Amino acid sequence: MVAIAVVVATIASFGVYQAIRRMPVREVEVRSLYQVVAAQDMPMGAMVTKEYVKLVPWPASSPVDKGFTTIESVLNRGLITAVVANEPLTEYKLAPLESGAGLPPSIPEGMRAVSLKVNEVIGVAGFVVPGTHVDVLVTLRRGDDSISRAVVSDVQVLTAGTRYDQQKARDGQPIPTSVVTLLVSPQDAERVALAANEGQIMLTLRNPMDRKLTDTPGMRTAGLLGQAAPQPVVKNVEGRRVAVKAPPPPPPAVEPVARLYTVEAIRAAKRSEEIVR
Repeated sequence: MVAIAVVVATIASFGVYQAIRRMPVREVEVRSLYQVVAAQDMPMGAMVTKEYVKLVPWPASSPVDKGFTTIESVLNRGLITAVVANEPLTEYKLAPLESGAGLPPSIPEGMRAVSLKVNEVIGVAGFVVPGTHVDVLVTLRRGDDSISRAVVSDVQVLTAGTRYDQQKARDGQPIPTSVVTLLVSPQDAERVALAANEGQIMLTLRNPMDRKLTDTPGMRTAGLLGQAAPQPVVKNVEGRRVAVKAPPPPPPAVEPVARLYTVEAIRAAKRSEEIVR
């Protein structure tokens, strides 16, 4: 009985296997459209040409917002943001027609791009790379007093170094450069230009998630040494009010130190010395 059951089960399994193999393959057609994507990595400011883009099938149920379905619609337009290979191109990533390529199309309306001469110290050891946010500090010297203060805060770095150097920045590597370009408002551009002309510029790197404005009173030389900055004194000289330099603050009073005496104390068989005033 067992042998008969095994033979019958084997024959039945073989028959089901052959029946499944003879079943035709049913292909479900997915409705799709074509989408323009990047054929290779492209940096910000690059001009889009035919060798940089390609058409790929894209599910029609999930279309790309403001995307393109023909290659001709993206040709000869500049990129306002960097893209990677196989990333869809959209209207938000391309400059308007006839606006050219390079840095100018990537500047938003109402903003300005200003460049600063830096070195490894001012540029935070080369980590001021495109896309980072910085504060601009200036140090001014007037006579015996100096002041350092942030004149512009939370500004984006547009470019740093050459295009080859910007490719290295994607891996988090520092870029030793001599010039960085910042994206600022027209008023901040005036502050940066005046600060670069009147004093020494310094950049401070910010956390990209920290978007609070830097609002500090600045630091003077006297405050650096723990002293209050002297306020100017206004006097009447020949009928005119003239500000004169305030005298330095008097030194702090020193309390007299009480004289100490050493007394030898004997308690039972123990001898000790005690200090009394």
